[in-house]
Amino acid sequence: MTPRNKSKASRRMDIHEQCNAALEEILEQKLDELATVLSVSGNGKSRLHSDIVDMVEKSLFKIALKRSGHVKSAAAAFLGINRNTFSDKMAKLGIDQTKNQQP
Repeated sequence: MTPRNKSKASRRMDIHEQCNAALEEILEQKLDELATVLSVSGNGKSRLHSDIVDMVEKSLFKIALKRSGHVKSAAAAFLGINRNTFSDKMAKLGIDQTKNQQP
């Protein structure tokens, strides 16, 4: 199929896929740098996966809270999860629930 024959939705999907691929590449580069720093300890069993997942999740929760004006139900909706799950994970991650939290 030539580019002229592609539908508008198909072209949008191609652009979306290209953006996702570029973002994945950037994320992979940054995670590689982070893995290098975190793996320096080298004392026994690696916690690399859980440490990075916790860091990413905590960052996403903070971003969601900022974007929602610290309204937990809106922050949970932004992330696509249930409000109770959001609250439970906030506690697990040690995220302060006050609006006046400093960065």
